[in-house]
This record gives sequence, C-alpha cells and structure tokens, in this order.
Amino acid sequence: MRRNILITGASSGLGEEMARQFAARGRNLALCARRTDRLEALRDELRAAHPDSTVSVRPLDVNDHDAVFEVFRAFAAELGGIDRVIVNAGIGKGAPIGTGRFDANRDTAQTNFVAALAQCEAAMAHFRARGAGHLVVISSVSAVRGMPRNVTTYAATKAALSTLAEGIRVETVGTPIKVSTILPGYIRSEINAGQRALAMVDTATGVRSIVRAIEREPATAYVPPWPWRVLGPVLRIMPRRVLARAVR
Repeated sequence: MRRNILITGASSGLGEEMARQFAARGRNLALCARRTDRLEALRDELRAAHPDSTVSVRPLDVNDHDAVFEVFRAFAAELGGIDRVIVNAGIGKGAPIGTGRFDANRDTAQTNFVAALAQCEAAMAHFRARGAGHLVVISSVSAVRGMPRNVTTYAATKAALSTLAEGIRVETVGTPIKVSTILPGYIRSEINAGQRALAMVDTATGVRSIVRAIEREPATAYVPPWPWRVLGPVLRIMPRRVLARAVR
C-alpha cells in the first residue's frame, strides 16, 4: 500500500476532494497549495475526522520551481519518505489563439506544463533514490485531441503532460517505480464553475473514480470510466467540423 501521499493543488477542487478520500482510506497526506488558509482548514478537518492519519501542509506556488524541490524534500523528511506523488496543480484559463490574451495562455502553459515538469522532476528524484514510488499526473480527456477556442492551450498543456508521463513510464518499465496518467472527463470543480458540459459529474463522484483508478496504478485511465472510456477515443477521430461545434 502507498502509505504516504503528496498532493499538489490540494486547497480546492479535485485536489481537496482527493485529500478527503485518501484520508478516509487511512493514508498519510502531504498537502501543498498557494492558499494556506484553505490548506490549514482542510488539515484541521481531516485530522478531526481521521485522527490516525498524519496530515501535513505547506504553502507552495508550483511556478516557484526551486520551492517545488524544497517542499517535496521537506515533506519526505517529515513523513519518512513519500510513496506516491499526485501532480494535480493546474489552471484552466485561456483564450483563442491570436485574440490578444497571450498572457492567459502563457500562464496556463507555465502552470500546467513547466510547473508540472518541476513536480515530476522532484518526485522522480525522490523515487529514484528510494528505488520505488508511484507518480500520478492529472491530465485531461482534452489531451487526446487539439481543441478549439478557450481550450486550445489548456488541451495542449495536458497533451504535453501526458507525453511527459509516458516517457517516464517507458524509462521505468520493469522497475518498482510506477507512472499513471489520469484523464478526467468533465468533473465539477472551481476551474469550471458555472460551465455546462457533456456528462458533467459532481466533484465527489468524479474524484471517487479518480481515486479508484489511482489505486489500481494503471498506465492510463479515463475517469469516470463511463462515458469517457468510450468518448475519449471517439474524440481522436471526430471530424473537425463536429469537434468545432461540440467544444464551446
């Protein structure tokens, strides 16, 4: 069992709910995010509900790459090692390319890929030293295909993250280091608050599928399995005109 789990972006959305569900499974948690007030409130909630689990929190802006390494090392020292790292921190802002919002697309690219690269580097340095571990990246079903409008850069970053994870997985094949790419469909969170989308599920339901998938340690997993195990591959071959109408 992966006892000690580090989750980035744990102060809200999928990361916050993953913390709740892993704590309910008796795991020790290392939680980090920018919003320390929310992290501390979550820590207090989890300690009260699950007194046998250790819950440690530290502030972290994943775009501060040096801090990523420092925080990961500090968590490992505090808990006696990290068994699983979930690279979850990310943002969802963006705009159609060429419409004057390079700033939004740049921030999305830096947070969702460059900062994720730093997290993967820090996690893998720890796992290589320990000789074992489980690296999990939270990608997106949008990673399977170039997407239009506000999703273009977001989808590109998730595709890059999925490819990064696949490269690490190929390199570590046959070793005690496992790498999983999780591709969520539409799960309600703060990133997509107010949006309407196909087969949207609530946060707790969606994260329940994510946690079950992570525990299986697959190479890749669409979550929730229905309908995304079917719709994910369909997106790859959908005619462009249909995709342009479907994604708003």
